[in-house]
Amino acid sequence: MISLSRAIDGFASYVADERRFSPRTVLAYRTDLKRFASFWEEEFANVPAGRTPLSKVDTLAVRSYLASLHRGRLSNRSLARHLSTLRSFFRWACREEHIEKNPARGLPSPRVPKTLPRAMTLPDTERLLGADEEGLVPERERALFEFLYATGLRVSEAAGLDLEDVDFASRLVRVTGKGSRERIVPFGEAAGEALREYLPSRAALRRRAGDDEAGTGEPLFVNVRGGRLTPRSMARLLKRRLRAAGLPAEISPHALRHTFATHLLEAGADLRAIQELLGHASLSTTQKYTHLDAARLREVYRNAHPKA
Repeated sequence: MISLSRAIDGFASYVADERRFSPRTVLAYRTDLKRFASFWEEEFANVPAGRTPLSKVDTLAVRSYLASLHRGRLSNRSLARHLSTLRSFFRWACREEHIEKNPARGLPSPRVPKTLPRAMTLPDTERLLGADEEGLVPERERALFEFLYATGLRVSEAAGLDLEDVDFASRLVRVTGKGSRERIVPFGEAAGEALREYLPSRAALRRRAGDDEAGTGEPLFVNVRGGRLTPRSMARLLKRRLRAAGLPAEISPHALRHTFATHLLEAGADLRAIQELLGHASLSTTQKYTHLDAARLREVYRNAHPKA
């Protein structure tokens, strides 16, 4: 009979090795499940920590746990995430025959308001990309944001790129996305020019890299110490550039991904092609990233419908 603690370890190994989720996602799963385990052992099991049999966990425990999170004033979005984690965990446990039925199955998910991602207008995008900024490495900042807008990459994907992933002649980049799925994404002349102008600065920065950077590949985007630029640093650089452009500071790096998809759709690009470029496994995910305003929808309707 497997314990709850050992089952959590087994599930974390499953999502890391078989599902090939990112380390950050695996850590999020483990953190949520450890929190549930602590609650169960304190409130229900009355046994030494780490020795609770998984089979003893029932629907009442899951309901009580979610109620405690609600009392802790977690948002409905966070509650839904915790329930989703538990469903996935117990579904795996059933498949591995550690338990007979899923105690989280059938529990209603909290209502989560649907929010459209914010996309920048074309004029605002041009203001951002053309902003004059006196950063430490202005060539890098220009190349980074031109590249993010040109490709629609996640910042984590851009941070993981190596120089060899970029084909400058064909203007193509090989990207490893979620689930370790690879895709090829094109980029335009402006991004290509910005990248080439950045390469001498990148080479100078790489010469500063210490021994701790050995074996990490040749990152495309580097920090002032010559190491790999992180997603957090990219977000910080964006905030500084937003201030220089006089744009709202709450615009996130992910907004460039939303903007990439929305501008393609507004220009008539096929939704399936946008799905491929973004690296989405499901078309429904792509639809959340793209939206048209009412005026554009009316224009499309007038131009396309025979009775308009």
